[in-house]
Amino acid sequence: MKLEPDPTRLASTQTAPAVRRLQVLTVNTHKGFTAFNRRYILPELREAVRSTQADIVFLQEVLGSHDRHAARHAGWPQTSQYEFLADSMWTDFAYGRNAVYPNGHHGNALLSKYPIIEHRNLDVSITGPERRGLLHCVLDVPGQPHVHAVCVHLSLLESHRQKQLQLLRRLLDSLPADAPVIIAGDFNDWKLHGNRTLGLHRGLHEAFERHHGLLARTYPARLPLLRLDRIYLRNANSHAPRILGNKPWSHLSDHLPLAVEVQL
Repeated sequence: MKLEPDPTRLASTQTAPAVRRLQVLTVNTHKGFTAFNRRYILPELREAVRSTQADIVFLQEVLGSHDRHAARHAGWPQTSQYEFLADSMWTDFAYGRNAVYPNGHHGNALLSKYPIIEHRNLDVSITGPERRGLLHCVLDVPGQPHVHAVCVHLSLLESHRQKQLQLLRRLLDSLPADAPVIIAGDFNDWKLHGNRTLGLHRGLHEAFERHHGLLARTYPARLPLLRLDRIYLRNANSHAPRILGNKPWSHLSDHLPLAVEVQL
């Protein structure tokens, strides 16, 4: 799907100094509620996300709309959750609607301080009620070839995940071989089979695995045991990957966010 980027902003990126580093954050927002949906905390989550000063934010399980929640919770935003989170800090955002139900819909979103010149949501749902997608965005970053960002939220079923990972690999094969690629999100890959599948793709590395020898433990947030969330890179280096495991993060979702500096 083609966007209509602001020509003035695009022109400014062409004359701006080259960007060599991007701060990246990925977080499963759990639709703006704490674990077990005990409390609505989207305003607190926005402040925490803003505090990271990230250039690009990958969001999973973010609500596009929900009429029932809007009627029940004071302070529910008039806009979509991803627009509320973007506020005035991230000038560009894209949303990929995955699951639709009577009261609303949710999916993946990407917030960016740089122009998103193109985005598309690839439906990778297999069968049954579980709807999943890959949100692919093309970013105009000063001094760089187009940066490709893919926000991921995969199935709970192993057989479905393996098929979805093959679709992800097919997407990677379709991208320019020399373009920087950032893939981040909730892979639900608790058995780690999917990480081995992606490890077969040439030039791809996972930030935490490269630096620490292990994938990050992110779920459940209060006592993280499972390594579900990932940040993969191609044609880019990772530096100082971090699990945001302290308060308030451990109380803002059922997943812990991951952050990394991406060197282009």
